[in-house]
Amino acid sequence: QVQLAESGGGLVQAGGSLRLSCAASGIGFSINVMGWYRQAPGKQRELVASKATGGSTNVAESVKGRFTISRDNAKNTVYLQMNNLKPEDTAVYYCNAEGWGRETYWGQGTQVTVSS
Repeated sequence: QVQLAESGGGLVQAGGSLRLSCAASGIGFSINVMGWYRQAPGKQRELVASKATGGSTNVAESVKGRFTISRDNAKNTVYLQMNNLKPEDTAVYYCNAEGWGRETYWGQGTQVTVSS
């Protein structure tokens, strides 16, 4: 079974920081792209940031300059450094991974709550 283990969510005041981690594991699992999505109450799930094995990245306009995505390819782990958090960042954050065979996997989600 492919698993994405997420950690790092929590409660933080506006202006604070959190670092999310996601480690992928599974028999025969080989990852191309890893990233983070989020879903706030009453809103659609949206891409926050993603990073391919080769290093290319996509980052949502709403978090540019505040969030940084990074990867440890050897460990199939992706990180999201979240700085200057705002209340509108409050959401469940989901780790996502896409294998070289175009398989897609999702984590259980980790809650990020930013208070004002």
